[in-house]
Amino acid sequence: MTKEKKSEVMEELREKMAEYPFFYLTDPTTMTAGLTNKLRRECFQTGVEMKVVKNKLVIKLLREADPSKNYEGLFGAFKGQTAILFSTNQKAPAKLIEDFRKANSTELPGFKGAYIDSAVFIGEDQLDTLKKLKSREELVGEVIGLLQSPAKNVISALKSSGHKIAGLVKALEERGAAE
Repeated sequence: MTKEKKSEVMEELREKMAEYPFFYLTDPTTMTAGLTNKLRRECFQTGVEMKVVKNKLVIKLLREADPSKNYEGLFGAFKGQTAILFSTNQKAPAKLIEDFRKANSTELPGFKGAYIDSAVFIGEDQLDTLKKLKSREELVGEVIGLLQSPAKNVISALKSSGHKIAGLVKALEERGAAE
């Protein structure tokens, strides 16, 4: 690969990493051409972009990236052939890999790792964890729901016992006037 081609590939990867906040590393080494094409089609249908890359180029790019991104944990996963699945949805590639494996009765593609919100997930056992991860929007919704429920309980208690509170306020007011 010429220097010009390498810099083109690195620039393309840099753009993809800026565009897609989440990416998964897979091992397509033993996949047939038919299975690889089928995986590419399924990626396209689910909004996941697949790119087979040279490990050295990706490692070089990740080393040049912002240190706060915490990519170092991924470096060990770049062994053998690597395909990167880029996505704007953190669960989509995990679900895609699992569904592809079930539909084709295979353990391919192999899962190497993933990068989600500055967190690194390495190893096949992490795939189930990634499928269960909640998005930032889902977590914010849950927190808001939890914060709203006590307020709703207080409001309903005040409405149901409004007469008692009014009586207590009136009694306190009368006691204050008597003193």
